[in-house]
Amino acid sequence: MKFLRISILFVFVHFQGIGLAQEANLKAVAKEGDGIYSLLRRHGISPTKFYNKFVALNAEHLGEDESLLMGRSYVLPDTLDTKKVEEMGKSVEYPIFGEQFAKVDVASNRLGDTVYYLISGHGGPDPGAVEKYNDKLIAEDEYAYDVTLRLARELISHGAEVHVIVQDDNDGIRDQRVLELDTDETVLSKPLPLGQLARLKQRTEAVNGLYRKNVGKHQRLLVIHVDSRGEGTNIDVFFYHHEKSKNGKKLAESIHQTFLRKYKKFQPNRLYNGTFMDRNLYVVKNTLPAMAYIEIGNIRSKKDQRRILDPDNRQALAKWISEGILLDYESSKTFIAK
Repeated sequence: MKFLRISILFVFVHFQGIGLAQEANLKAVAKEGDGIYSLLRRHGISPTKFYNKFVALNAEHLGEDESLLMGRSYVLPDTLDTKKVEEMGKSVEYPIFGEQFAKVDVASNRLGDTVYYLISGHGGPDPGAVEKYNDKLIAEDEYAYDVTLRLARELISHGAEVHVIVQDDNDGIRDQRVLELDTDETVLSKPLPLGQLARLKQRTEAVNGLYRKNVGKHQRLLVIHVDSRGEGTNIDVFFYHHEKSKNGKKLAESIHQTFLRKYKKFQPNRLYNGTFMDRNLYVVKNTLPAMAYIEIGNIRSKKDQRRILDPDNRQALAKWISEGILLDYESSKTFIAK
C-alpha cells in the first residue's frame, strides 16, 4: 500500500483473547540458562515472529520479566495452523517489515492513544560508523535501521501509531549477522541529501510536520544510533534527551531503568554502566516531540558486536526499549489520573 512509504499507521483490531486447546501444541522443557529467544530458536521458531504468541500461551508459567523457569514445560506456538493463529488474535500486515515479518499480531492496546516517530541514524550517502567483520564491511545505518524496524513492530503490536521516518524499501527486518550495505534510504519517499546538515534538517522537518498534525495526542520520538569508539572500548546502551524537556528525560530514564532491571535479572554478574543525560545534538534540540536518543553499542568493539550483530540480541534491544516506552506511557497516565 502506497501510504506505507511515508509512515506506518496502526489499525486496531479487537483482540479476541486466546481460546486454544493447548494440549494440541508441542511442548518444550526450559534448560539452565534458557530464555524465550534461545528456547524458540532451538526448536526452529523465529523469536521475532512468535515471541508474543509464546508469552500469551505461557503467561501463567513465566517468571519476572518473562523469564523461563528451569525444568518447566512450556507450550510452543503453532507456526502452521492458521486457525489457531486467528484465534489468538487478529494481525495486520506491514510490507515495510519484509515478507517474513510483515504480519504483526495484536498483543494488546496498551499504546492505543499514542503516536511514535522513529528515526534510524545516518543512511543514504552516509553509512555512519563502519567496521570490518570477517572481511566484510558492516555499517551503523543498517543495524540502527534493523533495530528501528523491530521496535516499530513491537510498538504496533501494542496499539501505537508508528511513523518510521527513514525507510528502505528493499530492507525489511533481517535475521542475518552481516547486513548488506546499500544507499537507497528515503525520508517521506525523497532521497537523502548529500550534506549532513541537510539530512538532519530533512528528518527533523518530517517529524515536526507530522507532530503538528497530531497535536493533542501523546507523541514521542526515538532516535537510534550505533556508536564508534576505540576498538577495545565496549559500552552499554545509553541515552540522551533535551536538557529542558521533562518528558524527554522521563522517557529516557524509563528505558534506562528497564535496561538496568533486565541486566540485574539476566546478567547478574555484569554491572550495567549505561547512562542517560542531556546533550545538545541537532535532532535533540530541533524536533518538537519529547524524545530519547539511543546509542546501542560500539560497532568497533568485539564485545558490543555480539549485541549488534546477533539478530536475537537486536530483537531483545527492541523489546527492552519498547518495555521502557510502555512504562513511560503508563506511568504518565497514572500521574495524570492522580
